[in-house]
Amino acid sequence: MSATSLIGGHVFVAGGLATGGLKYMADIGAEMIQVFVTNPRGWALPEGKPDQDAKLAESGVPTFVHASYLVNFGSPNEETLAHSVAVIRHTLRRAATLRAKGVVVHTGSAVTQSRDDALRQLREHLLPLLDEIPEDGPDLLLEPMAGQGAMLCATVEDLEPYLASLDWHPRAGVCLDTCHAFAAGHDLAAPGGAAQTLDTLHRIAPGRLKLVHANDSKDLCGSKKDRHENIGAGHIGAQAFAELLHHRAAAGVPFCIETPGKADKHREDVALLKKLRDG
Repeated sequence: MSATSLIGGHVFVAGGLATGGLKYMADIGAEMIQVFVTNPRGWALPEGKPDQDAKLAESGVPTFVHASYLVNFGSPNEETLAHSVAVIRHTLRRAATLRAKGVVVHTGSAVTQSRDDALRQLREHLLPLLDEIPEDGPDLLLEPMAGQGAMLCATVEDLEPYLASLDWHPRAGVCLDTCHAFAAGHDLAAPGGAAQTLDTLHRIAPGRLKLVHANDSKDLCGSKKDRHENIGAGHIGAQAFAELLHHRAAAGVPFCIETPGKADKHREDVALLKKLRDG
């Protein structure tokens, strides 16, 4: 591999974004972190504490920010759409303050409208936000979903029309969640399945993969259920993660766990991914 993938996780930030986040990072042996800067299940736009933001920015730790789960640029509800624009604008700004590398956003659902209408709406409202990102700001990383309902993007192939609707904007990257991909029908557990998935992603969107959410799955391939499991304890299995870590499309791409449990479980997951990477 041309570059080593950092292994880390979504961290708890009790005590402050930097104080709590960096402590949890050290506790689980992480090499990078992901944080929330807003309530993941709310629309509020809190300002950060300048001292905590500065401390995290100055730490040099590779950081990613996850946007609120409520964001949906495909929603036919005007209020949801307006809130989504405000949250992403705010989160991109906060992430820039933290010198974060990317902001992860779920790719959303058409809900009750047609896919074409939802993608036109995505273009109208998300493209201007991508244009606003400063040169030294974070990329916006699109995370395909598990495929339930009217999701706009679940399989790797779905990224093609999604990115096309955004004119293949250079600041639009991809965050691949392994549990979502498996639930959407990519059989990462089959021999060569993980490599095949990354081959397809690289063919469709070369160089766009900026982050992997490394999560095993409690459910079978194609279940369309988003239920994370600890690494090696689910239906994907440890071997698939080894395959992903050693694929050329993932060279230098951080792997971030979002697995169940607290520090003891997360420490085990990080250690296992490091072993698979270095083995």
